[in-house]
Amino acid sequence: MHANSPREHVHALPGDALRAPDIMVWTAWDGDELLGIGGLRCGDGMGEVKSMRTHPGHVRRGAGAAILTQVIAEARARGYTRLSLETGTGPRFEAGHALYRRFGFVDGGPFADYQANAFSRFMHLDL
Repeated sequence: MHANSPREHVHALPGDALRAPDIMVWTAWDGDELLGIGGLRCGDGMGEVKSMRTHPGHVRRGAGAAILTQVIAEARARGYTRLSLETGTGPRFEAGHALYRRFGFVDGGPFADYQANAFSRFMHLDL
């Protein structure tokens, strides 16, 4: 993320923040190899997809889709009405954009404390 966006526009959670009580995390593995990771920030009536990342050697092979399926299922189980995310812009993020669109996410405006900028794309899924 830091290689593709200015520091002030990187919203990925650092590793220690993934242990916060309002964050749930899922991982995809092939044996001992970590293929991908993704999280859900739990809120009041809505959730936020956080820290979705797939190892570059495994992009478009199903790890991200499997994780996103779990994130959406958990959000629905919690009774959330909306799932939102902030992601980057540019070629590095195109695979993620395609994945989110495939799951029904649509472009929308900033949410929570985010501000519109040239390096952020906001997507939402009504549940």
